[in-house]
Amino acid sequence: MTSRLTRAQQVATDHGLDALLITPGADLRYLTGYDAKPLERLTCLVLPTQGDPALVVPALERAAAEASGVDLPIVTFGETDDPFALVAQHLQGAASVAVDDHMWAERVFRLQDALEARLSVASPVIRELRMRKDAAEVEALREAGAAIDRVHARVHEWLRPGRTEREVGADIARAIIDEGHVQVDFVIVGSGPNSASPHHEVSDRVIEAGDPVVVDLGGTTEAGYCSDSTRTYLAGGTPDPAYLEAYTVLEAAQAAQRAHARPGVTAESVDAVGREILVDAGLGDLFIHRTGHGIGLETHEEPYIVAGSDLLLEPGMAFSIEPGFYRDGRHGARIEDIAVCTEDGLEVLNQRPRELVVL
Repeated sequence: MTSRLTRAQQVATDHGLDALLITPGADLRYLTGYDAKPLERLTCLVLPTQGDPALVVPALERAAAEASGVDLPIVTFGETDDPFALVAQHLQGAASVAVDDHMWAERVFRLQDALEARLSVASPVIRELRMRKDAAEVEALREAGAAIDRVHARVHEWLRPGRTEREVGADIARAIIDEGHVQVDFVIVGSGPNSASPHHEVSDRVIEAGDPVVVDLGGTTEAGYCSDSTRTYLAGGTPDPAYLEAYTVLEAAQAAQRAHARPGVTAESVDAVGREILVDAGLGDLFIHRTGHGIGLETHEEPYIVAGSDLLLEPGMAFSIEPGFYRDGRHGARIEDIAVCTEDGLEVLNQRPRELVVL
């Protein structure tokens, strides 16, 4: 983790900053390896661009910080001490300080009072680091992708007419843990008209024969890296011909996006390649979200695969490719894979069949 701290200092310097302040969350875990709990007592990485970093923690959290393998000085404070003044002591003379994007507002204001510095958000620095995965991170994402593939391979065990979405979702949630995750992040089981709601979760709706069912699953592995994959199923019966025709177009759009994505192309061009196919088939207005999002220690992070982003894809960038179509009140469909740019192409981390799976 020392190399990540050094790189963060370098990037922060390039952005004209004197220090970064990082509280519990994915940024802190990325920089230090410490997956700290976000508690009412302050835990904060103090990272000056010139000078040595320190981790400020409550005295009762020292053991947890040390057990995480943190390789930097740990500074503790007692129950009646002012941790914000302690942070300020480490940053005397700092004029420009960036705080992590997810820092609680109460802490931002207290730091503002304690520091004689201008505060800004740290995302321009942190995203430069986290957006490009190293080999170990890519391997962790491979393992997460394989784990969620194993769950999708078992969906036929639970998804059938007569069961509620909630019942199916509960079985899937247990399988997410059984198949290699330590945390269930989300389970979407959208059947029939609920499949037209991209972020539907589960309900007490009873699944009917012939229902399209969008199953979007994700969890976090012990290494801290996330999975996210969507497949669309047919709960028995016969697919509606018009739906099946639209689904075939969706398959073609997602395949074209996978073929197009590689280092050197823009994020928006990946979105455009698939969207054009859907537009030409009269489905463009039904593709109501971006093509994808970055993934790593968080399910949604940079880079975002969306119109208007001229970001050039680079090796190590990992993101979802997930076009869909949604007819409000009737049905929907989505196909989602996680992929990572290699030196000269794209590695797709999910390998389950992408055609409509008839159960």
